[in-house]
Amino acid sequence: MKVTITKITTHKRFKQRYHLYLDKGQGEEYGFSVDEDVLIKRGIKKGLELDEEELLRIIDEDERKKTYHLSIHYLSYRMRSVWELRQYLQEKERKVEHIEAAIEELLKQKLLNDVEFAKSFVRTKKNTQLKGPIKIAQELKQKGVSIQNVEVALLEYSLDEEIDKLQQWLQKQKPSERESVAIFRQKQQQKLQLKGFQQSAITQAYSGIELEEQDGQEWLALQYQAEKMKKKYLMKYNTFEYEQKIKQGLFRKGFAIEDINRWLEKEKELDVD
Repeated sequence: MKVTITKITTHKRFKQRYHLYLDKGQGEEYGFSVDEDVLIKRGIKKGLELDEEELLRIIDEDERKKTYHLSIHYLSYRMRSVWELRQYLQEKERKVEHIEAAIEELLKQKLLNDVEFAKSFVRTKKNTQLKGPIKIAQELKQKGVSIQNVEVALLEYSLDEEIDKLQQWLQKQKPSERESVAIFRQKQQQKLQLKGFQQSAITQAYSGIELEEQDGQEWLALQYQAEKMKKKYLMKYNTFEYEQKIKQGLFRKGFAIEDINRWLEKEKELDVD
């Protein structure tokens, strides 16, 4: 079956696209729209006759072009990995061969590059978030970046930078009046490990920072915890057992045995008074 192109008009919203009107033997009717590049490449003009096979080729080529433009639009917001782009286009239900053609073209044009994407990703996370290289590497792998490219990208995050970032954060942290410095530090380390910092970096960061007791804060924390335990144990145990329970409980909470004994001595003095 032959069809004749009877009219070509510009798309109102997208100036690079054109509406084609066809006559299939029953008068003029709207056919479809095509990209300007397809229009020029195929020599499409008013009066051109096409058979059904040629018509399908034009439609397929235009769909390929749509996939490419959709990719460009997606990349315009920020850099993406190849995997991210492929997932996006699949969600948009683009044909597999068109997706792969678009990716191949974008790789040639260097608009798609997993190494550069990964490097940029590392720099951004390093500069804007409390995240270590282990966590960042996990996130890159989730975005489909290969292990080799992740390793290259992580060169953007040196051990010295990691230690410096940790020290800047640690200097701003202060323990509460309800926990020992030891427990506070333990919680910090657990948090930093979850954030993906290397244990060696955490250790070195702490070695350069003195987390000192502020205005008797450690003593206030010990008193708070000891009073809680006193209410719990005093009426249940004899003097020896009571003291052992207090010692064990406070020691587990990170307090020094010297301070624990000091508190117990003060308690005895109060009892005598």
